[in-house]
Amino acid sequence: MSTAALDTQDAQKTTGAAGRHAGGQQVTFPRVVHMEWIKLRSLRSTLYTLAITVALVIGFGLLFSSVVGSGDGPGEDDFGDPTSISLGGVMLAALAVAVLGVLMSAGEYATGSIRATLAAVPSRLPVLWGKVTVFAVVSFALMLVAVLGAFLAGQSVMSSRGLETTSLSDPGVFRALAGAAVYLTGAGLIGLAVGVLLRNTAGAITLVVGALFVVPGLIQLLPSSWNDAIGPYLPSNAANAVMTVRTASDSLSPGSGLAVFAVYIVVLLAGAAVLFKRRDA
Repeated sequence: MSTAALDTQDAQKTTGAAGRHAGGQQVTFPRVVHMEWIKLRSLRSTLYTLAITVALVIGFGLLFSSVVGSGDGPGEDDFGDPTSISLGGVMLAALAVAVLGVLMSAGEYATGSIRATLAAVPSRLPVLWGKVTVFAVVSFALMLVAVLGAFLAGQSVMSSRGLETTSLSDPGVFRALAGAAVYLTGAGLIGLAVGVLLRNTAGAITLVVGALFVVPGLIQLLPSSWNDAIGPYLPSNAANAVMTVRTASDSLSPGSGLAVFAVYIVVLLAGAAVLFKRRDA
């Protein structure tokens, strides 16, 4: 039996059980959050995706830390920000987290379990905010651990190779690590919101991947004046300004980058809330 089929069965079982539990008691936000927590940890795809994400963050961080500065050409010793090297797996891991966010929302429409969820919580919006709360807390906690692991392991490897390293006490380092966890969590929340907006798993994944990972590359093909005006304000580029210690001259400041990235998340979640409240399941 496929993972998708197993997930469908899991979703129906967990949602049905949670719905029966909520149906017999007053529906409160903590109970909705608990229901969403049960659903998240019960789906095999969730556990697999979280494990893959952690592996990407730590694995690629170690890989980049192991190969940087290994060439013999001029300037090979000047490889840039040591912290960013150890966070080399974050961008790829963001893809996995974004997909997980889509699955957490649009996946319920695909399995049909959203109907049982809304029957248990007729007011609807607590369901969305419950998903956001559970996803944000779980993702940020796990991603912060993964990022710290990648940083500590990567810096250890670079130190053993005689390369420049940084420590948690250096200016901007912990902010960059926390920023990486924020970016990963935010990418997932964007995926969750788009999943609610489109209610189609494949379409939502395509849109999120395009917006976060394809568009920034295409923007670089535009004239430099356009690239300089638009590029820094794209979601991934704005978040990248938060998770780098040595900010590039053509990027936003960490504070501005965080604000821009937060605006994308808030606007998408607000739009998702409006449609989630109005549309039929």
